[in-house]
Amino acid sequence: MQQIGDIFQNKAPQKKAPAYQWQDLALRIIEELHIPNFKRNSVFKVCKDYDKNFVEKCLDDTKELAEGKDKWKYFFKLVADNKK
Repeated sequence: MQQIGDIFQNKAPQKKAPAYQWQDLALRIIEELHIPNFKRNSVFKVCKDYDKNFVEKCLDDTKELAEGKDKWKYFFKLVADNKK
C-alpha cells in the first residue's frame, strides 16, 4: 500500500481551465494564428471587449484570406477596421 505522502508527490500538475469563455477563445486564437508573445495581451483584450461572434468572424476571415506567417497582423487589421 502507498503512503499518503507518495500519493501527493506523484500528483501531476494540471493546468487551470479558463475562467471565462473569452479567455478560452483568446487562447485558441493565439494557438491557431501563432501570435507572438508581445501581442498576446492584445488578443485577450480584443476577446474581452468585443462580441464573440465578431471575433470568430475576424478569425475565420483571417484564416481564409491571409497567407504566410503574419496572419496575426491581418487579424488585428480586421478588428481595427470593424470596430463596434
